[in-house]
Amino acid sequence: MSWFSQKLMPVLVVVLAIFLLWYAGAVGLNSRWAYDKAKRADVTLSFSEMVADTWSQDKPKLPAPHQVAQEIWKTTGAMVLRGKALSKRSLIFHGWITLSATVMGFIMGTTLGILLAVGIVHNRAMDMSVMPWVIASQTIPILAIAPMVIVVLNAVGVSGLLPKAVISMYLSFFPVVVGMVKGLRSPDHMQLDQMRTWYAGQSETFWKLRFPSSMPYLFTSLKIAMAAALVGAIVAELPINQNGGLGARMLVGSYYGQTIQIWSALISAAVLAACLVALIGVLQNVTLKRMGMLR
Repeated sequence: MSWFSQKLMPVLVVVLAIFLLWYAGAVGLNSRWAYDKAKRADVTLSFSEMVADTWSQDKPKLPAPHQVAQEIWKTTGAMVLRGKALSKRSLIFHGWITLSATVMGFIMGTTLGILLAVGIVHNRAMDMSVMPWVIASQTIPILAIAPMVIVVLNAVGVSGLLPKAVISMYLSFFPVVVGMVKGLRSPDHMQLDQMRTWYAGQSETFWKLRFPSSMPYLFTSLKIAMAAALVGAIVAELPINQNGGLGARMLVGSYYGQTIQIWSALISAAVLAACLVALIGVLQNVTLKRMGMLR
């Protein structure tokens, strides 16, 4: 009971509050259309009838949670049962495309971030020159960069997965750089002096002290980087509706005013991000336990 009250209960309360606000928002935003329909039909709506109408409209301003859930089931589980899991109408199909770009961009961003962090920590010139540029790079809105990158790369014949992965890399490398620089510099002077008394070289100091000390910082930054990579993949899919993806799904929904379709893609993206971050959390626990940093 203590575990339930301390960990699960707060989460359930927050989720319940979100759903209540969501349903209330659907009533507030969709009520005008319900009253307009009733006025044209010369019908008087009671409050309960108005609420029922706002939660069942075909193209609401804000779809109710159960409408989004029905749309997600219709484009995932129902598709699987009918043997059409990879249909272009399936969120599984679009989710896989976005996931591919996300993972590729995440790997590229993580690799670039770690290499830059190592250079910044071990080279004062890189610390003074590269680090400010790394920080400044994140001041440019991704919505301004993504269309240019996608269009330019498509113009030179580079399309498909790589342009989206580049946008994901652009967003994901920054937290890795910052986290790894902080982690690699986390050993104090006493630990560094102890390595010197053992006549440890720069390479031994890195692999036996700096790198192990940076692991908690690395995994924390990887969680942020993974979420950022997913956002980058979705944003990269918005400029052009090419080969599908959750971003392309949102774009098509906006063309035809299908708000339920847009929200179902948004919720699916959030669930996908949560699963990816949770997977990194599992890897973090396993790795840190094997290194003796967790019990």
